[in-house]
Amino acid sequence: AEEAIVPIDLFWNQITSLSLLEALTFISFGVVCLFYGWRVFRVLVVINFALLGMILGMAITEKIVGLNNQFAGGVVGMVILAVLSVPLMRWAVCLLGAVAGGILTSGIWYACGLTERYIWAGGLVGVVAGGMISFIIFKAAVILFSSLWGSGLVVIGSLALLYLYPKTSIKVEELVFSLKWFLPVVLSAPTAIGFVLQHKFLKTSKDYNL
Repeated sequence: AEEAIVPIDLFWNQITSLSLLEALTFISFGVVCLFYGWRVFRVLVVINFALLGMILGMAITEKIVGLNNQFAGGVVGMVILAVLSVPLMRWAVCLLGAVAGGILTSGIWYACGLTERYIWAGGLVGVVAGGMISFIIFKAAVILFSSLWGSGLVVIGSLALLYLYPKTSIKVEELVFSLKWFLPVVLSAPTAIGFVLQHKFLKTSKDYNL
């Protein structure tokens, strides 16, 4: 049997650990990001880089001999990257646009049932394409990563709600684990809708400039 690379179990455990209130919160914030991410993208960038800094800080602290306080390392890393992301906003957005492209093309690779061992190749195509588009068209990067961020929150919250409802709990778990195309499709569809709507909203908002 082919070795599973995509951590579906980890993803599902995070979903099933959400309470009703947390699921509704995810959906609410996700809808805002999905439709109006272009207005709050600076906040989203800072949050993304703060989380990245926290993860890197904790990982580095764990590797350094004699430093066992991962929390402190996480806080330091979080503050450093959050602060750096503000003056380097355009570069940060372009990086997130590249990552968003990589996630989407990795999802396509996974949905098509291709060998998971080489899913990085599918992701690399998206990273390159997303990065190039982001550097050329800044607005596209903003809309792409904020749409994907919002879609992810909505999908996680919605799946958590379906899992909490007894009549759909077993069915939604079956869809997640049995159909490889399910997660990529439910993530990509709202992303595409958000991309189109955000582009339309941004185009009609003459008083707002990225």
